[in-house]
Amino acid sequence: MNAFMTTLKVKVDLSAPAHSRVAHLTSVHPRDDIRVFLKECRSLARHGYEITLVVADGQRDETREGVAIVDVGRSRGRLDRMFKTTQRVYRKAVELDADVYHLHDPELLPVGLRLKSRGKKVVFDAHEDVPKQLMGKHYLHPAVRRVLSWGFASFERFACSRFDGIVTATPHIREKFAQINPCSLDINNFPMIGELEPTVSYEDKVEEVCYVGSIAQIRGVKELVRAMELTRTPVRLNLVGGFAEAQVEAEVMTYSGWGKVSALGIQDRQGVRQVLERSLAGVVTLHPIINYLDALPIKMFEYMSAGIPVIASDFDLWRTIVEENSCGLCVDPMDPSAIASAIDYLVSNRTEAKKMGENGRQAVLSRYNWAREEAKLNEFYDQLLSS
Repeated sequence: MNAFMTTLKVKVDLSAPAHSRVAHLTSVHPRDDIRVFLKECRSLARHGYEITLVVADGQRDETREGVAIVDVGRSRGRLDRMFKTTQRVYRKAVELDADVYHLHDPELLPVGLRLKSRGKKVVFDAHEDVPKQLMGKHYLHPAVRRVLSWGFASFERFACSRFDGIVTATPHIREKFAQINPCSLDINNFPMIGELEPTVSYEDKVEEVCYVGSIAQIRGVKELVRAMELTRTPVRLNLVGGFAEAQVEAEVMTYSGWGKVSALGIQDRQGVRQVLERSLAGVVTLHPIINYLDALPIKMFEYMSAGIPVIASDFDLWRTIVEENSCGLCVDPMDPSAIASAIDYLVSNRTEAKKMGENGRQAVLSRYNWAREEAKLNEFYDQLLSS
């Protein structure tokens, strides 16, 4: 470990170098993305950096909460995004002439190399372990998966070894990148204290549970709706988010359990808070695919932040978090009857469920919160720009 990472372990009192300009670049994420805008960009702006967020959503330029948002225009499909949109992002990045460029998408790695060739500092933010993600795409032939995963991993190593720093969404991903670039730090997607703090007492909640996030087959929506067929209590499921697959949406709507589902669609942060306030528990029963096993799903920690128990997939890492904090139940995500039993148990045992929710909230207040991650991010940038 070099001096850069050693220094990060020490409490320092540095302010942002005067007039330091930082550009966050994305060709994929929306301008109000939780990690990109609500957490990282706003935190760095509050710390004194001049922050610009370059997006490609077609919603024009604006300034929001101290962050200048610059739009390069919406993409017309995946190929247009990967080739033409990334080129527009690069041109805008050069125009901005920032001191640091923070990349949020794997497809921007070539952009990062071009910016490095111009003498700029570049940081890559690894939200996912892409080679593992590719290995989890079971609709591809196994040989194709292996070739794509190996090819991307090779290019990722080449590019990221040349960047000035790597920020990752989990410690597990950081461990991988630390072997590529010693200036690697995990900035976890933990909740912002107070954002989802409950204002409704647990005793006043109605008989509802919730799932919040992108809705897809591999995220367990089929098993969850099937579980609603098997529940013995008069409980309903609040389903918050957009379906990633139209055919999956059409299929689950034919299940008898769909009659006990309130499909609320994509909600803003206030809408998410209101759903969490009504719900007795939050469900995060993702399938056991390779890139989920070591993930830290933001929804699990948001449930904890809102003071409700979690029903989580029985993965080793998740089980450790849930059991160490006594904040919920772990189940086989492929077994609708197990999910149904967990839902019924929490609905029928409110005193215990309330205690689990309180335990989860205390764990967020003491450990799993954005304030701790924000301090790490600010120190990372202070060291990067003072070097």
